Amino acid sequence: MEIKCIAVDDEPLALKIIEDYVARIPFLKLQTTFSNALDSLEFLKDNSIDLVFLDIQMEGLTGVQLLKVLKNRPLVVFTTAYDSYALQGFELDVVDFLLKPIAFERFLSAVERVHDRLNGGNLNTLLTSIPTKPNDYFFVKTGFKIQKVNFTDIQYIEGQGDYLKIVTIHEKIMTLQSFKELSETLPSSKFVRVHKSYVVGIDHVHSIERNRITTASEIIPVSETYRLPFSQFLKDNGLV
Repeated sequence: MEIKCIAVDDEPLALKIIEDYVARIPFLKLQTTFSNALDSLEFLKDNSIDLVFLDIQMEGLTGVQLLKVLKNRPLVVFTTAYDSYALQGFELDVVDFLLKPIAFERFLSAVERVHDRLNGGNLNTLLTSIPTKPNDYFFVKTGFKIQKVNFTDIQYIEGQGDYLKIVTIHEKIMTLQSFKELSETLPSSKFVRVHKSYVVGIDHVHSIERNRITTASEIIPVSETYRLPFSQFLKDNGLV
């Protein structure tokens, strides 16, 4: 059965991730996306939709307010960066509550719940046939655009105040986010933090000498705090 859906989120990066995930599931058909709830409200009045991936915290009209004014409500999966809304989602009878950043496996689980609500069937066979291996890229917001970055291209990432500088083999990209946020996206077997200001792509390390790492474009310090964890990382991944 085809499930028609839309996505509503005021973060372009979040919408891009949902578009990518939906495209990987054959029976999900994304009709359109919206960057604000008011525009989606007009669309939902005139169009029959099975499912809405809905952000909660948006300016103007929030996701919760949108649900309360909808008369013929489709099934809803909340997507949010704030786990404090979980109880409210339960009270509004949403199908699932996805906490950002959303892993694809968790997204699949929400889709299965939606299918069960609509059909009463079981999707286990179909879902296990959908590849769940991690992407080999991610998207970052830089300036006024969303840019795709391949993990294999990243030499190192440097913290600069509230920004991160992602140094790839092609360019340098500035993005407004923290190491903590980015660490949930980076493959743990390919990237390691060696300093409070540096994360290194292990495939681009040319040499390691005492308290420093040499890449193609930079000499990066290994701080005392991260020296032992870095050594253990090398051992755990069979690199030494």
